[in-house]
Amino acid sequence: MVYDLIINNARLYPMSGHASPAPQTCLAVSDGRIASIGETGEARETIDAKHACLLPGFIDCHTHAVYAGDRADEHAARIGGASYQEIARGGGGILTTVRAVAAASEQELVDGARPRLATLLAEGVTTIEIKSGYGLETAKELKMLRAIRQLGRELPMKVVSTFLGAHTIPGNHSHESYMDLVVDEMLPAAVAEKLADAVDIFVENIAFTVADMERLFAAASAHGLKLRAHTEQLSNLGASMRAAELGALSCDHLEHLDEDGVRAMAGAGNVAVLLPGAFYFLGETRLPPVGHLRKHRVPIAVASDLNPGSSPINSLLACMHMAATLFGLTSEEVLLGVTRYAAQALGLDKEIGSLEVGMRADFCLWGITAPEILCYQLGGLRPLAVYKDGQRVNQLQMQTERHNG
Repeated sequence: MVYDLIINNARLYPMSGHASPAPQTCLAVSDGRIASIGETGEARETIDAKHACLLPGFIDCHTHAVYAGDRADEHAARIGGASYQEIARGGGGILTTVRAVAAASEQELVDGARPRLATLLAEGVTTIEIKSGYGLETAKELKMLRAIRQLGRELPMKVVSTFLGAHTIPGNHSHESYMDLVVDEMLPAAVAEKLADAVDIFVENIAFTVADMERLFAAASAHGLKLRAHTEQLSNLGASMRAAELGALSCDHLEHLDEDGVRAMAGAGNVAVLLPGAFYFLGETRLPPVGHLRKHRVPIAVASDLNPGSSPINSLLACMHMAATLFGLTSEEVLLGVTRYAAQALGLDKEIGSLEVGMRADFCLWGITAPEILCYQLGGLRPLAVYKDGQRVNQLQMQTERHNG
């Protein structure tokens, strides 16, 4: 057969369960998928990789990349001694961004997010998950979700849309009335317009309860949506254990997770999504239980948590470095955490996240001595080429997207 693309003379790192190199040195693409590994032949285009590293495209599996405004003043307040919880209880935090999103049009949200995504794309991120959650009213949550879908149409990235109406409780609602709105009005409206691939909820003492999560998950499951949860970030409410029991794909943050929760996650095949950017930016000191996660063989993913309040870090590479430096993850754990296990956290591990025959042809060429450099070096790293569905992403286009943002 005639392939669409063959890449020869590459050092392949498939990320199919480990981060070791493959013995093969070539990869072929047809119809947007990997058609063969190690077999050469005739192709419409042939690339000599000149011994560059060939890795799967990175997956940023937890972000809040669609937002308006900034929260630099809150950063200053935290430097002055205020806690995240104190700022939130005073009407700041998430609610600050809610007000900015309310004032922005759908197109302004798209225009603001586009350069953020283009920056990640230029680092080799070919799939990104983006959550809503700064609307907190039906029309505004739908506005955010439409903006997320629009970004997926505009950019050469896969954009996964997550409905996070249960992010915080607005001041004009009681806890009960707001949960009614999320479950009975927002969720059906998002499903009707096919705007969400998954749901998420922030289970914490300043936000929602385990019972709220149970209710939301039951409704979302009835609509066929995937389930995810923010759990055990600031305290241990047992939310990770219950989320795993309910079939959540991932539990995210996890600094206060205990071993019982880890066991439940392991038994359910749940992915632990670690977010070192938020840990760093908020000046947290309690580490996620990496030792317990390793002991019970829970898959670990790493994401940027890009958002204006707790992780304004527009770089998955920086968060990979932080995961190694701050959390003590090995380079192999970090690399699998932004490829194979990040795909698993999104329920997409049969499509993306590793270099295997039949998978989407999302990959990057890196001019580095070894993939470990991506966890070791902070700054100054960019892939030589980014491919999405077997098509090379135009670097000039990525630069133009950033400038136009």
